[in-house]
Amino acid sequence: MIRPGLLACLLALVGGFPQARAQADAVAATNPLAAPVLPPDMLDGVQIYQQFRDGLAEPDCQPQSADAQWQREFSRAPRRLADRDDDILPLFGYVVGALRDAGLPTEFALIPFVESGYHPAAGSSAGPAGLWQFVSLTARNHGVRVRSGYDGRLSPVDSTQAAVRYLKTLHGMFGGDWRLAVMAYNAGENRVLQALRHAGTSVDSTRASKLPGLSRTTSTYVQKLHALACSLERAGEHSDWLANLARPVPRLQPLQLPSDFGSLSSWAQNEGHDADQLAGLNPALTRLRSTPSGGPLWVLAPAAEGAAPSITAADLIGSGDDRDAPFLTRRRDDDREADAATSYTVVRGDTLSSIAKRHGLRTQQLQQWNRMSGRSVIKPGMVLHLAEPAR
Repeated sequence: MIRPGLLACLLALVGGFPQARAQADAVAATNPLAAPVLPPDMLDGVQIYQQFRDGLAEPDCQPQSADAQWQREFSRAPRRLADRDDDILPLFGYVVGALRDAGLPTEFALIPFVESGYHPAAGSSAGPAGLWQFVSLTARNHGVRVRSGYDGRLSPVDSTQAAVRYLKTLHGMFGGDWRLAVMAYNAGENRVLQALRHAGTSVDSTRASKLPGLSRTTSTYVQKLHALACSLERAGEHSDWLANLARPVPRLQPLQLPSDFGSLSSWAQNEGHDADQLAGLNPALTRLRSTPSGGPLWVLAPAAEGAAPSITAADLIGSGDDRDAPFLTRRRDDDREADAATSYTVVRGDTLSSIAKRHGLRTQQLQQWNRMSGRSVIKPGMVLHLAEPAR
């Protein structure tokens, strides 16, 4: 908890923008709990942190013994948010804003810490990639364009929209239980639904940690996010950490690129953006080889100086109707249902024969549909076709 009065002092420490700092001093003098007055294209780091904390489903951190290991593993996360030289704070603010606008718990904003370390370029084309670490088939199933010349998983705009929309579906499917939703995000909703059926319990009465038949990877996924939330909660008790967080950072927003934008660096120069910053945020565009069909390209960039964002996270996520989703290839509901029914995400302990038996198939069929040989090895996170893919 940030103590009253301390927040005012920290917000007045905003550095690097003298005018913003002077405004913060003036406001703090009249209202000690007020956030600094910043132009609409900027956010304050403490504001982002407060938005994150205000959106937590479980704001009271009560560490469990199992969390200690994960708190050590992710101990760098708070330091990175406060580090001015390793500034992921604007990107974290973008994800937190998208989740808040979608009405979702901000525990979900910690998923990219676990999956990619908040690096948009993490991974490779051969496996999971991007901020949210989608495999190719899962990305396509959620409308992200992944094709020769363009990998939308490396776009923080495309991948965040897909992740938040999917999490919104899971959150509703599992009665608003963020833990079950996270487990379904990791293992697939069918796996968690099967576990609920085997346990003979409903969504309302079950305890996520007690569900049978789920892998250790899935159960510890919740522990990791809880440990991360606790680490950030504790960091907020240290005035020096908050002082480093109390700085103005750019408010990021999606901007549509013209069809003839050329290269990202030339567009950035023409628009007055920092080309290196945009390259780090948008690896899908730095690796672009051809313009993909199915909709426009979007770049995540700082909002224009002094201007409020013209596209917000609420616009990006939409109301649940694809007509309100400008950044995804529009796909019919029956297409999504078909995708879910004809793919399976591998979890620890699976074998091709056990997957085939579970779905009433032959092992040879799985090998043929997924272009595998008798010596192929499956790994957790792989997505397998459960029917012959369309050619």
